[in-house]
Order: sequence, then C-alpha cells, then structure tokens
Amino acid sequence: MEQEKRSTFKLLFYLKKNEPKKNGNVPVMGRITIDGTPKSFSTKLDINPNNWDLKHGRVLGKSAQALSTNLKLDNIRVRINKIYDDMLKDEGFATAQKVKLSFLGVGVMDDAILKVFKDQNEDFERMVSKGKRSQNTYNKYKTVYNHLSEFIRERYHREDMAFRELTSDFIREFDFFLRIDKECTHNTVWVYTMPVIALAELAIKKGLIRQNPFEDYEISMEETDRSYLLKEDVERLMLLKPSKSKYELVKDLFIFSCFTGLSYIDIQKLKWSNIQSFFDGHQWIISRRKKSDVASNVRLLEIPKRIIEKYRGVTRNEYVFPVPSNATCNSHVKKLIEEAEIITEQKVTFHTARHTFATMFLTEGVPLESLSKMMGHKNISTTQIYAKITSQKISKDMDLVSHKFAGMEAAFIEMEEEVLV
Repeated sequence: MEQEKRSTFKLLFYLKKNEPKKNGNVPVMGRITIDGTPKSFSTKLDINPNNWDLKHGRVLGKSAQALSTNLKLDNIRVRINKIYDDMLKDEGFATAQKVKLSFLGVGVMDDAILKVFKDQNEDFERMVSKGKRSQNTYNKYKTVYNHLSEFIRERYHREDMAFRELTSDFIREFDFFLRIDKECTHNTVWVYTMPVIALAELAIKKGLIRQNPFEDYEISMEETDRSYLLKEDVERLMLLKPSKSKYELVKDLFIFSCFTGLSYIDIQKLKWSNIQSFFDGHQWIISRRKKSDVASNVRLLEIPKRIIEKYRGVTRNEYVFPVPSNATCNSHVKKLIEEAEIITEQKVTFHTARHTFATMFLTEGVPLESLSKMMGHKNISTTQIYAKITSQKISKDMDLVSHKFAGMEAAFIEMEEEVLV
C-alpha cells in the first residue's frame, strides 16, 4: 500500500507568480497528483517570491514568518495525506479531484461539523423564540460556533470539516486556540469545548462516525470563589431603608432570590401560575429553569411569600414582578450593599443572591440533595460548586456531636486538676 501511494500520489506546493498582491507577495498553491492527473487548490497563504525554496516547496530562512508558514504547509500536507489514506482504506480508490474536494470541504457538507452545528443553532433559536430556551445560552452557542469556524479556517485552511476527519488532536488544538488566541480562562474553555464534544456525540447517534474522536480529552470546571452573603448580611440588607425609592424593588427581588434560589431570568419569567399549593398545604414555586429546562420546585417561606403579596396587582400581565434590566439590578445591588455597609471579598451582583441561597440553607442543615432539586441542577456536582461549606455550618455540625464527648472532657478536666494539686 505504501509503495502504491509513493508511485501514484504526489503533493507539490508552488507559487502563482502571475497574480501578485499590492505588497508584492504571491499566493502559495498546492497541486495534488494521483495517477498522473493533477488538481490545484489555494492554500490561502502568500509570501515574498524571493523567499521561496523552489526545490523543496518551502519558505527559506528561520524567521518567525517563515517558520509559521512552513508549519501551516506541513499541516496541510498531513491533512491531505490522511484524506488520501482514508479514501484508500474506506473506498478502495482515490482521485485527485476527490481528495481536493474533501480537503476543501466540498461534497461533505451534510456531515460536516460546522454544518451540523449551524443546524443545531437554528433549531435552538426557534426554541428561544417560543420561550422554551434561554437567549443567553443561544448567544453562547453562537460564540462557540464563531470561534470554531475561525479555528478551522486558521488551523486547517478550510471552511468546514467532515466528522470523519476529526481526531483527538482537533479538540486539544481548539483548547489551545481558545486559551492562547482568544485568551479564555480555564472555565470559559470548559464551557466552550462542551458543545463541540456534544456535537461529536450527536454525530455518533446519527451514524456519521462510529466512535467519539474526543473520548480521551478531559477537562472539568475549576472551583472558584463565588461571592455570597452571610445570614446576618441578608438580615441587614432586609432591614435597610434605601436612600432612594427606586432601589426598593431591586432590594426585594434580591432578598426573594436569597430565599428561593431563583436566578434573575427565572424571577423575570415567574408567573402567577407557577405559585401553587402543594401536597403539604404550603405554597410552592413550581417551575422549570429557563437556562436548562430542568424542574425547580421551591417551598415558599414567609419572607418570599410577603414579597410576592407586596407586588400583587402591580403588573398588568401574568408575571409576578416588574423586573428591571439585569444591568439595572446589578447597579442597584451595588448601591444597596454600600448603604447596608456589607463588606465582602468578592464583587456582589444580583446572581450573588442565588449563591447566598445555596450557602445559607446548606449552613442551616438543608441536605445537598434537596438543595440540588430546589436549584434545578441536572446533577449534584453542580450544587457542590455553588454551595459553600461555611465555618458556621462546621460549627453547627460540631455542636451536634460535642455533647457525646462530655464524659471524656469531664474526666480530662478532673485529671488536670489533680495534677495541679
């Protein structure tokens, strides 16, 4: 097979000198020849013709630009060699035209990663328009699509790639691209690579590929210090009389989130129909999270119930609260924290109230499993990121067992007193 490849297959890089650019550079072309039939294509690279090594088809010198261009040419060679080898393996034959079209992404669009990604985004957009999914999540998917598209163009000099062409190197190089070129943090890289991995899993279900090329890639979210308020801080804020009346609504919404765990968007979308009397005779919020479409059922305590009643009749539609923009809420929360003289290490935003709910109720003894259900998390590991084990919780836990050591403590004290005598 290898001998046959050397005798029938050839890839050559050359310059197209009859189409110089304004800066004097000329395009670098590629020519695939199989069984004597040649097919040319553009590498989308250009160089100064005086720096071209005609014999070896490379750029002369060791400048940064020369090394970068030669590396890109090497990558193109590797990709085309793989396409050729795969065609011989899967189909038994290859032509220069087929290899060229496959490299350019022509003729494989129905099973190409960006094509499938775009179709998925369009379906998601329709769900957003019907209020079934979050606009913020859709915006994230669009950002990932744009980054992935740019990555494929720069790294592979293509407009798209078939799923069958993907290797484990692809996702690792995309990871590197996000970290270095896009200067993304580790957790942002985690967020942006998950949709790409999900696309590969979808391709398996559709029968486009047999196994996940990214199965060896591992990444997880790094736990970061998330801002939250202590119970006494929440009480101080609750009793605060804001300097301006316009802060009152945001204060109430923030406190409401501290006692329900609802995020900004879930409070904004909260309807009167979501508030129901449940099996235990108490009022509950029965809803699904806007972000993930996961059920989030929260029993209402007296404080959030009174906040709800305070705004009954204020809105003229089916929504419970007249919620300002997220930016306004964050701006007003900042002022409220200052007026309440609450000091925290991290910046406090409206979303801090959701973290506060998790931390405050975990501290008071609510099991992690129950907290996870109320917060609408898909799995309990997400709740573990939100729910901070505070010193107060540790102290309360120690109080539960301290009396069991009373006898030992008494004996120790008696022994110490005898020594002193």
